[in-house]
Amino acid sequence: MSDDEAEDIEEEEGVYLGEYEGGRNERDERHGYGKAILPNGDAYDGMYENGKRHGPGIYRFKNGARYDGVYYDGKKHGKGTFYYPDGSVYEGLWVENQRNGVGKYTYVNGDVYEGEWRDHLRHGQGSYTFAASKLRYEGTWKEGKMDGFGELIHESHKYIGFWKDGMKFGFSSSLRKNVLLRGICLEEKTIRASALNIWRWFAACDIMEFYAPQCYKRY
Repeated sequence: MSDDEAEDIEEEEGVYLGEYEGGRNERDERHGYGKAILPNGDAYDGMYENGKRHGPGIYRFKNGARYDGVYYDGKKHGKGTFYYPDGSVYEGLWVENQRNGVGKYTYVNGDVYEGEWRDHLRHGQGSYTFAASKLRYEGTWKEGKMDGFGELIHESHKYIGFWKDGMKFGFSSSLRKNVLLRGICLEEKTIRASALNIWRWFAACDIMEFYAPQCYKRY
């Protein structure tokens, strides 16, 4: 599962919907600690309040996914960990069933994002590490894409500049050992997770300058 899909919504529960064992209130609603097996095969083990999941609990989806965290008024809300069926994992904050706030997402391919989220998307400040190439982006995100100021880092070289809609944009600098490259990038193709591509990207930039080794220390 990719991090911008929303296939992690739990089945709704009614007073007598599915199998239930646990506490009830004076209105015969599920209340306090209880266990439930829902008609669709999902299972919940945790706290209820007035018929809704409320407080800490574990929800197991029939497809193998699992949420272990806090609920509020029937929705994932607060701190929780979601284990997706493809093996990816999100650990962090939720607001009304969506990733909102600070969290860490480990993808099935080993990539890792740590930072801010808004409405299920990477949004705000965060870092993304590409497992295959060891590239790491640190900077600003907007609606799931790199957007704003950021740094793309890989061992002995670093790209520093601005991004727009997932692509390099505007003034930028690149450090590689004792050489500093600076330029203005007008347009480029979508970013790819390859260290070699860092240098290919500069073919799309104008006003490129080379600096002496001693200049490297000042940047």
